[in-house]
Amino acid sequence: MENKLPQVRITKLVEGGQGLGELPDGKKVFVWNALPGETLGVRLIKQRRTYAEAIADEIIVPSPDRIEPARSYFISTSPWQMMTVPAENQYKVQLVHDIFSQAKVKLPVFSLTTPSMNPDITNLEEQPGAFHYRNKMEYSFWGDDDGIHLAIHIRGTHGKQIITESSLGMRPIDEVANAVCSNLTRLGIRGSDLKTIILRASQSRAVVASLFVKREDFPELALPKGMQGLRVYFSNPKSPASVRTQLLQESGDPLLTDSILGQQFIYDADSFFQVNLPMYERALQSIKEKSSEPQLVDMYAGVGSIGLSVATKSVQLIELDPATASMACLNADASSLDAVVIETSAEKALEYISAERPVIFDPPRAGLHHKVTARVLEALPPKITYLSCNLATQARDLALLQDQYSITYFEAFNFFPRTPHIEALAILQRR
Repeated sequence: MENKLPQVRITKLVEGGQGLGELPDGKKVFVWNALPGETLGVRLIKQRRTYAEAIADEIIVPSPDRIEPARSYFISTSPWQMMTVPAENQYKVQLVHDIFSQAKVKLPVFSLTTPSMNPDITNLEEQPGAFHYRNKMEYSFWGDDDGIHLAIHIRGTHGKQIITESSLGMRPIDEVANAVCSNLTRLGIRGSDLKTIILRASQSRAVVASLFVKREDFPELALPKGMQGLRVYFSNPKSPASVRTQLLQESGDPLLTDSILGQQFIYDADSFFQVNLPMYERALQSIKEKSSEPQLVDMYAGVGSIGLSVATKSVQLIELDPATASMACLNADASSLDAVVIETSAEKALEYISAERPVIFDPPRAGLHHKVTARVLEALPPKITYLSCNLATQARDLALLQDQYSITYFEAFNFFPRTPHIEALAILQRR
């Protein structure tokens, strides 16, 4: 007799993008492929003492906001494909309110800035900005008797699934990625020889890539059609997927160029750079309008795109990653500003946080290092611009700063349509 799936009614969406409900035994369960008000048959993928995680395999009572997802594997790549665009925007605003309320941070009235949509287009995959917006993708590989294929990790398992595209990556990225697989197949490369591939595309559709392999004697790989530049790295098999151990090959031109607010910025597949440039440019415009200053310190500078766009006289760019710092140096040299790049971590560059210069933070998902927060509270810079891709850590940091700073401006951005991720901008003024 077939086992019936446990039924769960979803009450709300929570940080991370899952629906919250209760299993028949009363345990809380966080469910993918879930919308508020729905009754679902769920498949458990993780059990903990106080909660469980699950995926909805049966939609018993659907939400009116539910639509057919564009891809069968959407839960692994973009798990909010199953809701309408208005619902996505509504739930993202609610998540912002919930996360900052839980951290006891009072926000000013704010808006959610979204990609420009054409109301005459009803097919979401044809909507500009809804799909195929990412300028960076990272894929795993799968090898079988038919050769090498692109693959993604299946959410909730240790397994992989073969795909030909993600629905989020710019189309030239997937075209080039599949061409790489064809070349690898012709060379007789085994799946066990490969780790991952990172591909980036400029707005002009030029594509570069970094391929991470487990063999130091990896054969020479020709540039496939459509690829401008390629680096092949040996990556220690015991290290995480995309860790560079040794550069084995470099062919073509690995550098991309894009214009942001009228300035040219150079970057490559290995450096940190925003993945949705049209939306990022809108965020930079807001920063420039609210935070333009003669002198600035950019503490997690990446390739320098914020500090070099916002400062009017001089800027100090703090960046830890060597590959990214090298791109920041190129951009600083091309700038008319008095710009200097300091290659170190933010927590080791605390002397650059002072009472005289406004400071910019665009940290990784972990948020501000506790030493950085402590230094801010000691030095009290006059203004803080904080752009974040993780609202939970941003709210945590702002809660620590709010006794000394007022949030004078806040804006949320839908940088990542069809996913639960949100970018947020907070401008803080010293009290």
